[in-house]
Amino acid sequence: MICGSSSVYLPLPAAGAFNIKSHKEGLGKQGIVHLGLIRNGSVIVPSLLNFERPIKSSISTGRKVAQDFSAATALEDTAVMTVTEEEIENLGIFKVDPILKEFKDHFAYRWKSYAEQKVLIEKHEGGLDQFSKGYFKFGFNREDDAIVYREWAPAAQEAQLIGDFNNWDGSKHPMEKDEFGVWSVRIPDVDGEPVIPHNSRVKFRFKHGQGVWIDRIPAWIRYATVDPTRFAAPYDGVYWDPPSSERYVFKYPRPPKPSAPRIYEAHVGMSGESPQITTYREFADTVLPRIKANNYNTIQLMAVMEHSYYASYGYHVTNFFAPSSRFGSPEDLKYLIDKAHGLGVRVLMDVVHSHSSCNESDGLNGYDVGQKGEESYFYTGEKGYHRLWDSRLFNYGNWEVLRFLLSNLRFWIEEFKFDGFRFDGVTSMLYHHHGINIGFSGDYKEYFGLETDVKAVVYLMLANELVQGLVPDGEVIAEDVSGMPGLCRPVKEGGTGFGYRLAMAVPDLWIDYLKNKADVDWSMSEIVGKLTNRRYSEKCVAYAESHDQSIVGDKTITFLLMDKEMYTGMSDLEPASPVIERGIALHKMVHFITMALGGEGYLNFMGNEFGHPEWIDFPREGNDWSYDKCRRQWSLVDTDHLRYKYMNAFDRAMNLLDEKFSFLSNPKQIVSSVSEDEKVIVFERGDLVFVFNFHPENTYEGYKVGCDLPGKYRVALDSDAFEFGGQGRVGHDVDHFTEPEGMPGVPETNFNNRPNSFKVLSPSRTCVVYYRVEETSERNDGASKEVEASVETEKEVEISTPLGERKNEKKEWRLV
Repeated sequence: MICGSSSVYLPLPAAGAFNIKSHKEGLGKQGIVHLGLIRNGSVIVPSLLNFERPIKSSISTGRKVAQDFSAATALEDTAVMTVTEEEIENLGIFKVDPILKEFKDHFAYRWKSYAEQKVLIEKHEGGLDQFSKGYFKFGFNREDDAIVYREWAPAAQEAQLIGDFNNWDGSKHPMEKDEFGVWSVRIPDVDGEPVIPHNSRVKFRFKHGQGVWIDRIPAWIRYATVDPTRFAAPYDGVYWDPPSSERYVFKYPRPPKPSAPRIYEAHVGMSGESPQITTYREFADTVLPRIKANNYNTIQLMAVMEHSYYASYGYHVTNFFAPSSRFGSPEDLKYLIDKAHGLGVRVLMDVVHSHSSCNESDGLNGYDVGQKGEESYFYTGEKGYHRLWDSRLFNYGNWEVLRFLLSNLRFWIEEFKFDGFRFDGVTSMLYHHHGINIGFSGDYKEYFGLETDVKAVVYLMLANELVQGLVPDGEVIAEDVSGMPGLCRPVKEGGTGFGYRLAMAVPDLWIDYLKNKADVDWSMSEIVGKLTNRRYSEKCVAYAESHDQSIVGDKTITFLLMDKEMYTGMSDLEPASPVIERGIALHKMVHFITMALGGEGYLNFMGNEFGHPEWIDFPREGNDWSYDKCRRQWSLVDTDHLRYKYMNAFDRAMNLLDEKFSFLSNPKQIVSSVSEDEKVIVFERGDLVFVFNFHPENTYEGYKVGCDLPGKYRVALDSDAFEFGGQGRVGHDVDHFTEPEGMPGVPETNFNNRPNSFKVLSPSRTCVVYYRVEETSERNDGASKEVEASVETEKEVEISTPLGERKNEKKEWRLV
């Protein structure tokens, strides 16, 4: 907490291990560096800065310290670290947003805390790179013809390693404790074979201060399983060290970073059609091809880290280094990721470092036995508990917590080849109040005050720096609802370092409209305002709905639109009812305008691309442990006479549109017209012109739209095309020629501030995109080979072209 007594916890020896007073000067009582204060009006923030002169500190920046596995604090050095006012003044984040200079003292403290933490890591561990390799020392590792097991448990008085290999008799393998609270045991091979067999069960047994012996799963365990024949059975740690013949060998390199992420959010376990848990390999073989066919370039995998409660959606993590055994082995997960890379699709992991499961027998919480905060993974008391999530909160100022979490990120990147992360629950991390009952208004004081958890911010800065160092083209996305400025600016500028944040207010808009507003009451200006309300130079991933909108108790957009008629009205063998016709039209429009106007990336949850009906409900006591609503009914979209295929085809086409024109990554975004009466929105993204007509009845002929560049425009994508379940009202073989508007260079004389315009047909509940045909001297028809190839390529991947093959060539088209 930011207060006068805020502290940085240095690595401490276990209680009584040696005299703390022997530490170098600069450390106060109990190994704490006390921070000074800088006043900013009524806000008081701790700081290490002194702007009158350089600061002298007993921190080494000039040499690496040889370390085996645990940080030491009793090191001699006389180096000086200097931070000047000029350095803070020149932080890049102030150039991006000058208003942030009003909170310079806060950023000074934050930057100093980050810099100090980095130097401490350099001093005691040899740098961030070495510090993040904790899994090579902690947990189980092979060292010189032996298995060595290490565990940080400073509160333990005695400890043993137990498992199938010693018949659960801990007396055979007692462990020794060093001065840093790390227990270890070395088990030499016998006759050239490991004593602990691969895939056998193991646990850490220790006696705590009350003299009680307890068994826990090793904190760094890489695999954990449960007896499926026993109801509510506890998980067991599993020693995972397969022979070379059983290890998966990666075949494909990481795909290059796309200009913009088009993300398919997926949950492996519920990805199959049968009412049962789907495996990693089944997902790889059956679902990955669908994702690729729909032109997504990135997968975001949920529920990868082991979680004993399936219905937690993977957010109550129990074993941070273990892939969930429900879906298969670690080697199976590697197969999935490698197959995605072979298809040119990147894979992000939904990582949960914001909290941890309260489970004691199989989770990290089991290591908390009442010890003081610096000897625990979590804060003590109320501060260490999230009352809404019923989970424990990490102490990000603790040295071993930093090692554990940073090493966790490196582990998933290096061992499994993940291409980045989506950080869950970032808002909870950023603030001491965790966002509970807080409505963020956008006032900067809400972000940079006493409620900001600077220790957590520093951890996120270190985490982003680490990921970018390991995978320069990696992607890191923040799930933050607060909108903290600088969250998605580089660390070197003083930002937190994320590449994107999720545009979390957008789904709330659509839920409100679909539940509470008649179509004629939809506000075009509010829609545009919500979709474009994001910080300049900080990228967002937009989405109309994610897994949150699909869980039991809520409804997907499709279900909100069509509800019970989805059970009877989706057959294409009969005319569509008004409800179904409206539902399919608005499903396409809502998702597409969210993609086109809402951010620099796009996300869709598994199944929503084709309008999956109903909701998601994991097996639980309340539904008699049923898997019926915990699956994806792919047969709906695969059945040719059902209308789900239309929404799926449009999803493919809008992704392909970005693949060919890269409009998501184009910084040019201009909204030229917002008409409340006509219910029409016109905007440009790159050189594409988008026309959305949300009116439930009115079709506008000869509708004038503004554009930037003069020339000839054609239809690139039309939601009303037959292959998308539309009525085919827009002609695709029409050239739309522009006319100049007003005086060149004088926007006020232009049409909607655009120097050119052309006229279109804008049918009700339809969105149409137009591209500019590049003129060339070599071709008389004026259409460039590049654009034609872009459109025709869609046929090559078995996707209907935006131009569309008409079912009735003799239809009399209304052309403009």
